[in-house]
Amino acid sequence: MRYFITGTAGFIGFHLARRLLEQGHEVLGFDGMTPYYSLRLKEARNAGLAQFPSFRPVMGMLEDKVLLERSLADFKPDILVHLAAQAGVRYSLENPKAYLDSNLVGSWNILEIARTYGVGHLMLASTSSVYGANPEVPFRETDKADEPLTFYAASKKAMEVMAHSYAHLYKVPTTAFRFFTVYGPWGRPDMALFKFVKAMIEDREIEVYGEGRMSRDFTYIDDLVDSIVDLSRILPGEDNRVPEVDTLSSQGPFRVVNIGGGQPAGLLDFVETIERIMGKPANRKMLPMQKGDVPRTFASPDLLVALTGRKPETNLEEGVRAFVQWYLDHRHEID
Repeated sequence: MRYFITGTAGFIGFHLARRLLEQGHEVLGFDGMTPYYSLRLKEARNAGLAQFPSFRPVMGMLEDKVLLERSLADFKPDILVHLAAQAGVRYSLENPKAYLDSNLVGSWNILEIARTYGVGHLMLASTSSVYGANPEVPFRETDKADEPLTFYAASKKAMEVMAHSYAHLYKVPTTAFRFFTVYGPWGRPDMALFKFVKAMIEDREIEVYGEGRMSRDFTYIDDLVDSIVDLSRILPGEDNRVPEVDTLSSQGPFRVVNIGGGQPAGLLDFVETIERIMGKPANRKMLPMQKGDVPRTFASPDLLVALTGRKPETNLEEGVRAFVQWYLDHRHEID
């Protein structure tokens, strides 16, 4: 099949593209190579994908609708996976306009080209951040998610709502998936695991927010990719409606699905896992919770399991060990 993936130089886009290329699919990758974090890391991911003859990269910004249209018209994809976005909860407090441009204007451009070129399945990356400080756990897709705590979360919820309108108006089969703290090799330098491991190797202190009392539903990258690939084959429709837990819209072929294992870990447990694997204690700097942070994330995987038959299962020890080994092998190429 032909996949058009935005954000292939990013963490998740790189892993998804590589998996699909290994399976023999064609991938057209679209990425803006923005300097939000290390371009060396993004270039290294791109170089890995370039080894596959069935990979075609395009460099451009989501706001460039003309380039997006030209790329799609040429390629004619079966499935469009929109992963590119301005990421980062805390950065949205510093530069909200970047989120407006990429996550709203850019995502609208994706909706327009999906409608114009009639892709078979539009898949959109959303986030667990849309649940805000939801007091009910686990977070279910049917929960109210109208009180975002950051502009990042608001931009992702807005994308979901815009996509629903296009699914209704133009019958574009659309699946939006909400990610829960994704981690693993080739991860982002602004994420806690990357920052903690790097700081510990360099004998610097690590910053532990919320005095370590927060918890997160960590999702290993290979499990996430499994779920995206599984869901790509399941077009939202009445023939696969799941009683009681489904978000399948009554107004169009649209569904929201959590991708998380439903096994949250405390932040201090996370730090202790890293310490155990690295064989050294961290110099911890305990700090209060930052503006926009949520105390916990906790996915209900019920809908994902009903649709695909599985959920993320990699335990934290195994996943952190894989990241640490990757970082030790590649740090001199990407730092």
